Amino acid sequence: MTDAVRLITDRVRDRVRREGVDLTADAPRAAQYARDEVRRFTERSLGGSLPLVADEVSTEREVLASLTGFGPLQPYLDDPGVEEIWLNAPDRCFVARSGRSERVDLALTDGQVRDLVERMLQASGRRVDLSSPFVDASLPDGSRLHVVIPDVTRTHWAVNVRKFSRRIRDLGRLVELGSITQQAAAFLRLCVLAGQNVLIAGATQSGKTTLLGAMLAAVPPSERVITVEETFELDLAATDVVAMQCRQPSLEGAGEITLRRLIKEALRMRPDRIVVGEVREAESLDLLLALNSGLPGACSIHANSAREALAKLCTLPLLAGANIDSGFVVPTVAQCVDIVVFCTLERNGTRRVTEILAPSGAVNNGVIEASPIFAVRDGRLAPTGGYPTKREKFLAAGLDPASVLAR
Repeated sequence: MTDAVRLITDRVRDRVRREGVDLTADAPRAAQYARDEVRRFTERSLGGSLPLVADEVSTEREVLASLTGFGPLQPYLDDPGVEEIWLNAPDRCFVARSGRSERVDLALTDGQVRDLVERMLQASGRRVDLSSPFVDASLPDGSRLHVVIPDVTRTHWAVNVRKFSRRIRDLGRLVELGSITQQAAAFLRLCVLAGQNVLIAGATQSGKTTLLGAMLAAVPPSERVITVEETFELDLAATDVVAMQCRQPSLEGAGEITLRRLIKEALRMRPDRIVVGEVREAESLDLLLALNSGLPGACSIHANSAREALAKLCTLPLLAGANIDSGFVVPTVAQCVDIVVFCTLERNGTRRVTEILAPSGAVNNGVIEASPIFAVRDGRLAPTGGYPTKREKFLAAGLDPASVLAR
């Protein structure tokens, strides 16, 4: 921030305090205040007593970002090519474009970083302090904020802002981007229409949430969808949808709402389909119980392959308590999960679907039997010639996967 921008911003804030207005709720007035003060500052700077403003329009944008946006980070948040922003220290800022990271020329102070985080958290109602040194929150534009502070970090606040592309709203857009083939997309769309339970797996930043949202765009308008997440990330185009997120405990340690609680509450809300943004711990048991009751659903999970995703989903429910054993969990996973989709982030930054697996429902020596439906051959996702063995849901919906797979 230049001296001119800092002085103009301070003068706008003085005016706001005098007039008692809220610029965050009045964007046109905020723009007018910034324009007025930039014009006055420019007139005074011609007398030589103040630093000159090189570009009035860009100065207005900077002042407006400081007042109602997120200051120096706002240009990167507005840039559609930026996927993620992170600060390792006030003078070490990085962004990711097309899956690749790069350092940007941005230097802040510790105070500016703290002010930015406080402003970002203001709308979420969440907090970060010594008693709660981690925080996950959603920004007004749907981006996800994650902050860690000392003494968990060594010296500086670590800040991550992960943006979610609103340009990818359905599977057709992923086909255009080359993330999935037309045939595989048609098969996944058929799975959604048939009410198949879908598990989407992959590493961090491999596109799991984006694919999940794109697949759910195929949900019929008549269905009621309930989504539960740690922080809001999914932005579904469904007509009848309720989104819920977890809540941190208060300063007194009360009021926490976990994913397990949200899944149980979702079952009381007349869902036609339940979606869990990501399973990491014991909430996987509650999801399995919901799916085992005949309710269609979907979720994502971190894993290194489609088969490892199944193995992990068989392990996580054991965290729910000593009375839960694999003798119950493994057959339940085999029966509940119909399709596993694996996403990959390649070295060049490309995100692709590289495997689609269909569990048969059978278990052999503790291992769930599953056959690949699509796999990468000669660098392209192609059908393997296999078919899902669990056909009941397809038949009930009047759909035939062979109509897509036989092409």
